[in-house]
Amino acid sequence: MNHLNIALWGVLPYLVLALFTAGTAWRYHYDRFGFTTRSSQLHESRLLSIGGPLFHFGLLFVAAGHVVGLVVPESLTERLHVTEGLYHANALLVGGTAGLATAAGLALLLYRRLKVPAVRAATSRSDRAVYPVLAAVLLAGLTATGASAHAYDYRQGVSVWFRSLFALDPDVPAMAHAPLVYRLHALLGMALFALWPFSRLVHAFTAPLGYLARPYVVYRSRTPARPYRHPALTGPDDADAPLRKRRRAHR
Repeated sequence: MNHLNIALWGVLPYLVLALFTAGTAWRYHYDRFGFTTRSSQLHESRLLSIGGPLFHFGLLFVAAGHVVGLVVPESLTERLHVTEGLYHANALLVGGTAGLATAAGLALLLYRRLKVPAVRAATSRSDRAVYPVLAAVLLAGLTATGASAHAYDYRQGVSVWFRSLFALDPDVPAMAHAPLVYRLHALLGMALFALWPFSRLVHAFTAPLGYLARPYVVYRSRTPARPYRHPALTGPDDADAPLRKRRRAHR
């Protein structure tokens, strides 16, 4: 067996997992309050209100599709009487739509980050490393989704390799014989998870709970509010001044 294949598909996944786990623990210990997206909504919200939901909700469906495609064995779907044609048609339709929505949302967010000076200035070094990898992962995934509609059945190759990792007995040939686009997608995915703990992506661990419990954002009005003055301390309101003046004139 090729030593490079053993290194890529038998050793590298465990190294990435170790880095991901240790990096997340380190980040939480030294920067637990940095588990945030560093929101820039106050600088520009129109593009964010479109690109944010497209990216995040699309990504949720993409993640769910990966779980079903990689974790659920083909034998189980056969027992549930889900035909091969129906499974792949659903994967192509739902997975392709979710992938396109995620890519469109990411494109809007990147355009916003480049267009708005304040947002561009807040871009960190980790952002510059993560965004290209994330974009490449999405493009490779969309290409792989289209390729799954043809001759290659990833559930008999990539999925077998993925599940074998949990058994601590990697099926290296199952992944080594996969088409190039699947291998590239897997490598880019591992690169993304290696960068994950050191970027703003860590907010995925706390955002779902944080958004449910976070308080309302209170904005100060641009129009200064009229101060309230208690009559017992300040006397009648100035609005009564003309009436008092007329009363004194009649006297």
